[in-house]
Amino acid sequence: MSQYGEPDHYILHLSDTHFVTDGDLLHDSVDSDANLARIFERLERTGQSPEAIVFTGDLADMGEPEAYVRLRRIVEPAAERLGAKVIWVMGNHDTRPAFRSGLLDAAPTQESVDSVVDVNGLRIVVLDSTVPGSHHGLITDEQLAWLEEVLAVPAPHGTLLALHHPPVPSVLDVVTLVELKEQNRLATVLEGTDVRGILGGHLHYSTTCTFAGIPVSVASATCYTQDLLASKGSIRGRDGAQAFNMVHVFRDRVLHTVVPVEESATVYEMSAEYLAEAISKLVPGSNSSSPSAALAN
Repeated sequence: MSQYGEPDHYILHLSDTHFVTDGDLLHDSVDSDANLARIFERLERTGQSPEAIVFTGDLADMGEPEAYVRLRRIVEPAAERLGAKVIWVMGNHDTRPAFRSGLLDAAPTQESVDSVVDVNGLRIVVLDSTVPGSHHGLITDEQLAWLEEVLAVPAPHGTLLALHHPPVPSVLDVVTLVELKEQNRLATVLEGTDVRGILGGHLHYSTTCTFAGIPVSVASATCYTQDLLASKGSIRGRDGAQAFNMVHVFRDRVLHTVVPVEESATVYEMSAEYLAEAISKLVPGSNSSSPSAALAN
């Protein structure tokens, strides 16, 4: 038997889809719709069954109502086929009224979009880190009080906190202008709680860090990414290296895995049947018909 056992939960973490007006290309070069559609086409071919799909913000590039309609048109049918809940998080490019009406079927108000979602005992807390009309992030006093109240009672399998602006430093100097402000106040609320991980976006590249002793995982963008080897002091967006994250929640640990979107040339391939047979010969007593089950012995 594997020393880790099987994960209790499997979540997909995507970010920064930046949908634009129908027929347009993002920055005149990136087809945001097609990029996201390809991800779900690949996911459906795998036969995997995530319990939830978390999108950590910047879902529409300019907050256009029609962009949210198209986003739902791609995501929701695929999520239903995968058997996954969809969890939407606000980003600085989103607009609250259009986000609320377009994705949540709620009244188009400027009210902060915060929520709690139960995923079979795993609590996912959605925190709106946006400041209307600005690109930096900030958690208000009212939100912090709400969060403290929510976290006062532990969830059966712990909590993941999802927000757009990740409480982490960046290797790009310009990000300091649009980072999450007053992070120490959030840290105070999180200390000693059952939060096991923080999911973020905003940066357009994958990275990890810790915050208040809690692991932070930032998902890259599905639209375009930042070139981290651009000359110092500059930034360069590129149509490449897009990725999303798999999140596997075990009893005593959380695993975040970066998955590149681009399909590459095959070096070698072994079928599930071949692997199951090969493993059964190596592992005494294994009669598994699937590689994952055989590997668990």
